[in-house]
Amino acid sequence: MKIEVFDIPDEGLDIELEETPKIEGIKITKSFKAILRIEKKGAEVFVKGIVSGEVELQCSRCLKEYTMPIKTLVEVTYHPIEELSKEELVELKKDEMDVDFYREGIIDTEDIIRDQILLNIPMKPLCSEDCKGLCPICGTDLNEFKCGCVVKEIDPRMAVLQSLLRRMKKNG
Repeated sequence: MKIEVFDIPDEGLDIELEETPKIEGIKITKSFKAILRIEKKGAEVFVKGIVSGEVELQCSRCLKEYTMPIKTLVEVTYHPIEELSKEELVELKKDEMDVDFYREGIIDTEDIIRDQILLNIPMKPLCSEDCKGLCPICGTDLNEFKCGCVVKEIDPRMAVLQSLLRRMKKNG
């Protein structure tokens, strides 16, 4: 849904919507619902509300697909993109991390929802905190089966030395 900034009434705007934004690499299993309060003061637009839905992710340990519910509070302040000087380098302060820009007097709610989804997906998705993952030798899912492989933990910084010792023993 596209919202014209100039059409936002002085008393504000309350909207409820359901959208399924297209995000490359992310499968949305349950449409995202948003309940938003939109207010404007001059050229600034304030958006507050709740966004909730569900995505399907792949566990980074066992590689299984699992669904993850997302429910998050939205609090974003929009400014016209024209305020952003192209020549000026600006360092964002902590309290400015919830600032965004709109172009040509239009705010797209799909962008709001997409941003909230991307901000709430973990960098290393896990199906559960105690996921055991896959055996690095045979690939068995250690959550379901035990394997007989013996895994020797070697400090990766020393692995190069170990391979050097093996070569020296073969040549020696």
